[in-house]
Amino acid sequence: MVFWRKKKNQKEQEQDEQDDKILHHPGEPEIEPPVEYDADISPELEQQLKEKPSDIIDDIKETPLPKSQKDSQEDSKRVSDKKDEGGWLSRLNLGLSKSSGKLEKGLASFLTGKKLDAEALEKLEEILIAADLGPKTAMMLAKEIGDSRFGKETSEEEIKQTLAERIEELLGDVAIPMEIKTPEEGPRVVLVCGVNGVGKTTTIGKLAHQLHYKMGKKVMLAAGDTFRAAAIEQLQIWADRVGCKLISKDLGSDAAALAYEAYEQAKADNVDILLIDTAGRLQNKSNLMDELGKIRRVLQKHGEALPHATLLVLDATTGQNAHSQVETFQETVDVTGLIVTKLDGSAKGGVVVSLADKFKMPIHAIGVGEQIDDLQPFRAKAFANSLVGLTES
Repeated sequence: MVFWRKKKNQKEQEQDEQDDKILHHPGEPEIEPPVEYDADISPELEQQLKEKPSDIIDDIKETPLPKSQKDSQEDSKRVSDKKDEGGWLSRLNLGLSKSSGKLEKGLASFLTGKKLDAEALEKLEEILIAADLGPKTAMMLAKEIGDSRFGKETSEEEIKQTLAERIEELLGDVAIPMEIKTPEEGPRVVLVCGVNGVGKTTTIGKLAHQLHYKMGKKVMLAAGDTFRAAAIEQLQIWADRVGCKLISKDLGSDAAALAYEAYEQAKADNVDILLIDTAGRLQNKSNLMDELGKIRRVLQKHGEALPHATLLVLDATTGQNAHSQVETFQETVDVTGLIVTKLDGSAKGGVVVSLADKFKMPIHAIGVGEQIDDLQPFRAKAFANSLVGLTES
């Protein structure tokens, strides 16, 4: 069920498709002013790098495990026992209803049983662009439909079926589970990026919850967004809920130093996966990108392979602006995969298709609602069918 690789048989995977109904906390607050800092490692951090791990760990602020972790886990299990009768596919269809409704309305308006001609194909292209598939992808899909059905009488259902099949092919290349294999030494480090407001911190909390309760992984969180108190507070709530440690420092602290120290602590605690939150300020792109680059450089003092994964969280409601975000982050950090949230919030679900077509980058998961079970592995066929208004067979 969860969006990562693990050696499990098909039945076990199918049994993993239900979880609890836990609402995430309020959205990200207003973007705060940028904080200037040097792109180079500070003298304080240079000194920390020379210290023994035990010395470094001493000054880290930890959120300890809840007094009764057993009670916390039992509470979460009771919630997870409340099954969503509709199931994931129903939630996916509901979440994409705005996008599919817009597409269906457009298709119905130009298909009246007549033969598919040049005028109809041009209208189809406009409909696909309006559904946020983007000009390039829309043109390609319209052309392929024209190549196979030009001059033939075509129904709305036939067009939807053809679109779903072609979109599934596009998405199948990027619907890739997130790797969670723990390295031989130390934890697997996952750096999570994204601009403010995309649901990044909540996504980290949901990932931690599923990694721990579904996969049995020992997880640690690191509050690398040191410029927003709300982000640290929100991660602490998730840490308490999951029953894991949160590594944090004072507001305004060096995020790179925190990431370095969090790795030392995670290694000392035999943690399986370390999830590191990062800042998302974009008023000064240079500052933000310098900070992300610095975090990567400092983590690599522990090993050239770190971080093992860099996830970019995107808000589907931004539509085609998501493309510029991918390009911006990719300039500085090696983005290894995408998570697209808030697909239930607008009629712009088609952006997922254009992202797949343009960047060919793995899409590990999507979010179609506020419940914890609404963050799910990305499945090409289910998404394609839901987007065009078909029921998955």
